[in-house]
Amino acid sequence: MTTVTIAILLVPLLLLAALALIALRNGEAAEARYPPNGTFTTVEGVRLHHVERMPPSGGREAPTLVFVHGASGNLRDTRFAFEEALAGRYRLIFVDRPGHGHSERGPQDAHRPAVQARLIGGLLDALEVRQAVAVGHSWGGAVVAQMALLRPDLIEGLVFIAPATHPWPGGVDWYYDAAAAPVFGPLFSHTLAPVVAGQVAPRAIGSVFSPETAPEGYADAIGLDLLLRPATFHANARDVALLKGEVAAAVSDYPRIAQPAVVITGDKDTVVYPDIHSAGLVRDLPGARLVTLAGAGHMPHHTRKARVVAEIEALASQVWGQGAAREAAGESAGVGTMEKGRP
Repeated sequence: MTTVTIAILLVPLLLLAALALIALRNGEAAEARYPPNGTFTTVEGVRLHHVERMPPSGGREAPTLVFVHGASGNLRDTRFAFEEALAGRYRLIFVDRPGHGHSERGPQDAHRPAVQARLIGGLLDALEVRQAVAVGHSWGGAVVAQMALLRPDLIEGLVFIAPATHPWPGGVDWYYDAAAAPVFGPLFSHTLAPVVAGQVAPRAIGSVFSPETAPEGYADAIGLDLLLRPATFHANARDVALLKGEVAAAVSDYPRIAQPAVVITGDKDTVVYPDIHSAGLVRDLPGARLVTLAGAGHMPHHTRKARVVAEIEALASQVWGQGAAREAAGESAGVGTMEKGRP
């Protein structure tokens, strides 16, 4: 083998090694900048990171809301949207889904919404939650649906925000399939993908919020750089790339979901198809009702926060009654009504 041939072979290997080192260092910097801000609980051998906010009165017996974030995110997204708006009236639990934020990934089939739902249900058991309303955004909607199916003893109501719950025509962006592929996927996720994704992230945020605008400082608020860690990028890609098959298999079970539910969607959502996912949930779930927000995109929990909070509180009142929420808040007035925050 000639020197030239050896050099030709070494160049791509050195390039991959350099990219892997950059991705590793960027990941370490992200973890230093956005360290865990909650508590860890081990469920089935998987260490799950979560943040719990108790009301001033009521404690563990207070009405509980558990929040499940979507793809390419972590609990900082739902916490940024809801903690301040709902604190004091409920017991709030924000969870990093397996493989995201600071939660461990867990078993090989952790990409399945049913597996993530089982683990989150186990977390709620460990936290001595007896009854909860589950709130899921986007990919988290598929998890919330599985929580309702697996744990009807625990989950008493459901809030779906821009959910991804039904099979859709076509596939997903090529880089998800590439990062999720056997053998090549981990290599891609640990070298090229995180570095390139870091360059296009600002534009990606704009497209997710379109036609509306992201809150100022959104990327920093949610610790977006945590997504660019190689292991997290790979886990997220598997979640997205394999979701269609999972929801296609789950649809036939949805009519068994008897809990009351509200499905909130923007009519300008270009990330998921409201006429497939949201309309499908209202069709398939006996106790679901649809709330369509004119002009809203895929992130209404940020861009139409007051309205979404009002719908969550309305469902909580339907599930638990006004009295329980008032007692938890120590207030004489009722919780938010359906009219609160209407545009």
